[in-house]
Amino acid sequence: MFRSRLGAGIEALGARSLATGNLALLAVNLFFNVLANTSFKFSAGSPNWRGILAWQVVGNISGLVTVITLTLLMRTLPIRVAVPATMGMTVIGVQVFAARLVFHEPVSPMQWLGTLLVVAGIALIGGR
Repeated sequence: MFRSRLGAGIEALGARSLATGNLALLAVNLFFNVLANTSFKFSAGSPNWRGILAWQVVGNISGLVTVITLTLLMRTLPIRVAVPATMGMTVIGVQVFAARLVFHEPVSPMQWLGTLLVVAGIALIGGR
């Protein structure tokens, strides 16, 4: 009896730790994915080659971190969950953070509706 309770407790702790690790990887993936896209936008607007290349380096290193975190997520999540979740979160992060807050681009009500639909889609895909 003690052994079965101990085993169940260890299993629950492992599942909780796994979920926490996945959330951390998702957060890191989101941060670096938004940073990569923001860097490419800065690169596109740079007035000289030095700025273009500097922002390209930042964007590509951020992209590498994004790919590595996605790969680590796929160790514990099915690809059908990991890829849509990371891409969907990127759409939201780029639209809300980069477009709106960094570049002050207008976001229409229809685009906000689309963002909400992406959030709903991520919730549906992530549900088991």
